[in-house]
Amino acid sequence: MNITNEGLILACSAIGAGLAMIAGVGPGIGQGVAAGHGAAAVGRNPGARGTVMSTMLLGQAVAETTGLYGLVIALILLFANPLLGKL
Repeated sequence: MNITNEGLILACSAIGAGLAMIAGVGPGIGQGVAAGHGAAAVGRNPGARGTVMSTMLLGQAVAETTGLYGLVIALILLFANPLLGKL
């Protein structure tokens, strides 16, 4: 069984893309916690709903960037692999 350089790079890129997608776990957990705390805060003080919601949504947008960076890296490794040009 012969493994070519191109095959090795493609296999390692697929593994790297899978590992990069693990970056989506953290934002998912963080956003769930933020939404739960936001709902609890609105339940305690319904008058502050607008402030709590805007702050929570801004925080979730910032947290989501980590997951999006992981997705971009995975897509680059799978479809626009820059390592294949180095052969």
